[in-house]
Amino acid sequence: MEDFKDKVAVITGGATGIGFALAKGLGAEGAKVVIGEPRQDRLDEAVAALTAEGIEARAVVCDVRDLASVEALADFAWSALGQVDLVFNNAGVGLGQKRLVNSEMDDVRNLFDVNFWGVWHGCKVFGERMIKQGTPAAIYNTGSENSLFIAVPANAAYVASKHAVLGLTDSLDEEMPDFIRVGVIIPGFVHSEMTRGPFGELAMKADDFAAIILRQVKAGERYCVSHPYNIERVEERMAPIRKAYETYAPRYEGDEEHDVRTLIEKVRGKSV
Repeated sequence: MEDFKDKVAVITGGATGIGFALAKGLGAEGAKVVIGEPRQDRLDEAVAALTAEGIEARAVVCDVRDLASVEALADFAWSALGQVDLVFNNAGVGLGQKRLVNSEMDDVRNLFDVNFWGVWHGCKVFGERMIKQGTPAAIYNTGSENSLFIAVPANAAYVASKHAVLGLTDSLDEEMPDFIRVGVIIPGFVHSEMTRGPFGELAMKADDFAAIILRQVKAGERYCVSHPYNIERVEERMAPIRKAYETYAPRYEGDEEHDVRTLIEKVRGKSV
């Protein structure tokens, strides 16, 4: 995507934090933005702030846990603006640090309803319509550094939900036609409503983060990253996995014989 001028971007969780910063960054480059969020007062505040900066912005009350609510958001975007070029499935919630065994199941299910099913709903609803639209487009899902490793201990529900977002995004990327880019945004510690607390002021500013990410969205990157030190955590996680394979499942000539992906591709090749 060469630029964002006159593109239509839909952002869930777009009234605050990372979503609002993305809306500002996109709007500053000429995009028209539609933000979704369950709280009408936050939507009103966000639209007023965006409009004051000369950005064409609209808002819809949207609860991503509800498929019908996401359908209504899509209906509004296409009805009002005639197209959607970019979707950011960004809405997310946290539980704070709480050990798995001490977590209330209703809280965990609600977190997954937002962080995972909310992203699934956005991908399904907008993905289907973007295929029919038939023009170059992109879907970006907000994961987390917790999609790659455990950044915050005693946070099993959140970590698991963000791992799931990564898997969903990688799978969808393979399934969509070539004219639709699918990628995952991988925030590190970014200032937002979710990161308020004793260390909150040390977090990267949301506007700075959005600027880093939007450069990658414009370049069509699959993995949009920000915090450089994260690669150290990724290597820490991968090292014992590599060691386990080297010790108990070392490579050998013809070792693809039981690789399911290789076998599927062979079967498909024979059926063509």
